[in-house]
Amino acid sequence: MGGFEWNALIWVVVLGWVFVPIYIKAGVVTMPEYLRKRFGGKRIQIYLSILSLLLYILTKISADIFSGAIFINLAMGLDLYLAIFLLLAITGLYTITGGLAAVIYTDTLQTAIMLVGSFILTGFAFHKVGGYDAFMTKYMNAIPTVITDGNITINKDCYTPRADSFHIFRDPLKGDLPWPGIIFGLSILSLWYWCTDQVIVQRCLSAKNMSHVKAGCILCGYMKLLPMFLMVMPGMISRILYTEKIACTVPSECKKYCGTEVGCTNIAYPTLVVELMPNGLRGLMLSVMLASLMSSLTSIFNSASTLFTMDIYTKIRKGASEKELMIAGRLFILVLIGISIAWVPIVQSAQSGQLFDYIQSITSYLGPPISAVFLLAIFWKRVTEPGAFWGLIIGFLIGISRMVAEFAYGTGSCMQPSNCPTIICGVHYLYFAIILFVISVIIIVVVSLFTKPIPDVHLYRLCWSLRNSKEERIDLDAEEEDIQETPEETIEIEVPEEKKGCFKWAYDLFCGLDQQKGPKMTKEEEEAMKLKMTDTSEKPLWRTVVNINGIILLSVAVFCHAFFA
Repeated sequence: MGGFEWNALIWVVVLGWVFVPIYIKAGVVTMPEYLRKRFGGKRIQIYLSILSLLLYILTKISADIFSGAIFINLAMGLDLYLAIFLLLAITGLYTITGGLAAVIYTDTLQTAIMLVGSFILTGFAFHKVGGYDAFMTKYMNAIPTVITDGNITINKDCYTPRADSFHIFRDPLKGDLPWPGIIFGLSILSLWYWCTDQVIVQRCLSAKNMSHVKAGCILCGYMKLLPMFLMVMPGMISRILYTEKIACTVPSECKKYCGTEVGCTNIAYPTLVVELMPNGLRGLMLSVMLASLMSSLTSIFNSASTLFTMDIYTKIRKGASEKELMIAGRLFILVLIGISIAWVPIVQSAQSGQLFDYIQSITSYLGPPISAVFLLAIFWKRVTEPGAFWGLIIGFLIGISRMVAEFAYGTGSCMQPSNCPTIICGVHYLYFAIILFVISVIIIVVVSLFTKPIPDVHLYRLCWSLRNSKEERIDLDAEEEDIQETPEETIEIEVPEEKKGCFKWAYDLFCGLDQQKGPKMTKEEEEAMKLKMTDTSEKPLWRTVVNINGIILLSVAVFCHAFFA
């Protein structure tokens, strides 16, 4: 997990310095909208919106819900699904009523709480285990005593800590996270998640200016250094202190401790909090864990709502009012939550019960085609709409085939391996991501070369080679947009506003409909606003400051990779 976080550190810098300037100059609100401007047509925009929502359900929301429920279950003894209900009720309430502003402000506060609590827990954990040297020695000897199930003796590899546990780069064939996969496969996944995913990019697009974008990315990068020391190592210490529970391999034992037969590694960190911390600090850490999960969930809910209303609902209801869009977005969040809860049992049993591996494997099956399209769309202006579309579709079909096969056969566990044929499931998911990415790139390039190129007049400030162009861009769908956006002439009659009752006031507040209507902007004001929203200029002083910090951050990332290689 530490290697995954440090890889992300590099791509956060790429996001701020390479991708976001293009998105801002394009004047887009969502990532599918960028592809529509870049390639024209609607099919890629709608397809990517639906695929992004599918990924949110399969990886982000269901996994976050499950991990939050585990902690509440351990801390309070509540039923798993009752814990899920409580978590979602609190999170959904302020996401639906507050919108993006509420999400950003609460996330900022929760980050401070998370850092304080995590540092305290890490201090307690290392003190309990006897320091770093003792931690390294004791971890390699953290072996459970129950290793038989009836007449069956479990394979030693299933319960003995790996010899390369303290290394990021592992054997390319026998390693659980092979080093070529970590370097290349993980970079493909990070490109999708950090540079093209709505949840992350939306925050950058809401920044005050370009220097704020880069500064935010730098802060995020420094935060990414911490999980190795504040999450991974305390989780490993949990195995040392509670070996029988965390390192269980016998299905009946695991069922007793955590309710699932495939393993209990998911409860390592929560168990450390519940068992190690004194009462007052335990409450603080409960707040920390829930703050972390709610922070993640609120971001996803808000971004999913934006994707649905802006890229899908407006295509179904072209004349929808702002009020209708806001209600539709909030109702969609409820639908999303329901589907995600139904997926929780799958998450619980997938990838030998290891939640992080489950998330990364699903991303490896569905994310690489998206990475390929965005990378080529920005850096190769010869890419055409048919090339991008068929690269996405064929890549998706290949990835979903692997995913369905894995779910059909089951991922199994060390004691009960899956019956999935080696030719299908034998390739590590990070290697599969590399293969799928290469196939997608080849399809995009070949189809694009056999189709008519897009004239530069439609690509100004949409790709890297034309990013500084001053010429006026003609959007590929400009004529169609003009027809749709030209309203029929209507006579506005000013109706005096009726006094709202308590229920009407509460309803409007919940749905975000209580905003006062401001004066309508003139064409000149709209143009000025558009120019401001697409401005990527920076003050020389702050540009130098963020650039130096970016170089320092990348240097630290290289050092960390080398030290733990």
